Amino acid sequence: MVTEAVREAASLVQRPASTPVTSAELFAALRANDDAVSASLRPVLIDALPGSQWTSDEHGSGPMPAGDWWVVDPVGGNMNAVQGMPDWNIGVSLVRDGSPVLAVLYAPATKEMFTATAGEGALLGGTPIHVSAKTDLSLALTGTGQAKPDRDPARTARVGAAVTAMMRKALYVRASVPVGQQLAQVAAGRMDLHWQFDNLRSHIAPVLLVREAGGIVTDLDGKPWDVTSAGYVAAAPGVHAAGLDVLRAVR
Repeated sequence: MVTEAVREAASLVQRPASTPVTSAELFAALRANDDAVSASLRPVLIDALPGSQWTSDEHGSGPMPAGDWWVVDPVGGNMNAVQGMPDWNIGVSLVRDGSPVLAVLYAPATKEMFTATAGEGALLGGTPIHVSAKTDLSLALTGTGQAKPDRDPARTARVGAAVTAMMRKALYVRASVPVGQQLAQVAAGRMDLHWQFDNLRSHIAPVLLVREAGGIVTDLDGKPWDVTSAGYVAAAPGVHAAGLDVLRAVR
């Protein structure tokens, strides 16, 4: 039911007739996509689980209230969709009493539907997926991304330092959005490691994908990830420790 609702909502995402050139045009197009997807998904998900609640604040962070919450990233990589690029997705997670129990992430450009249920593994189109078996960070495809523009000089410098440090140790570093797309690639074994210095609502579904695909997800101190973590490293078990060491040096 959730997967079909997500697929239908994706059909509502539009690219403007011409690429926005002013902030008013750009943010109007971004809002239109978010609003269309939210309006489509919200009644279906709420009706499917009586008593559940909803949030589409994909940039929210910190603890979540008790109960069942549908946490929706209406258009991950919305800017890409508006600009006519294929890297965007729709993400839905169900968080129960602060812990994610269900994840759906759909990438319309490739028609790939990723799903995960806590304790039951991760799937791509109904077929089980697993993180990579690599054990050498120097052969790893790694990545990070920004959820939204950050003008804080210290924070931007930290992100840049982390990218530079990882470039010295890993085979490849990808800095792109949406974050969910990269995490899904880690879950599918196509990428090997993804890190963030933030931990937002929009990350919950794809982080669950990585965990259920056999990956290790910790905060930047190496403690198990949860929705209150300040940041995280999500990786194949064989490269997680080495990647974490790289990032610890630039915290």
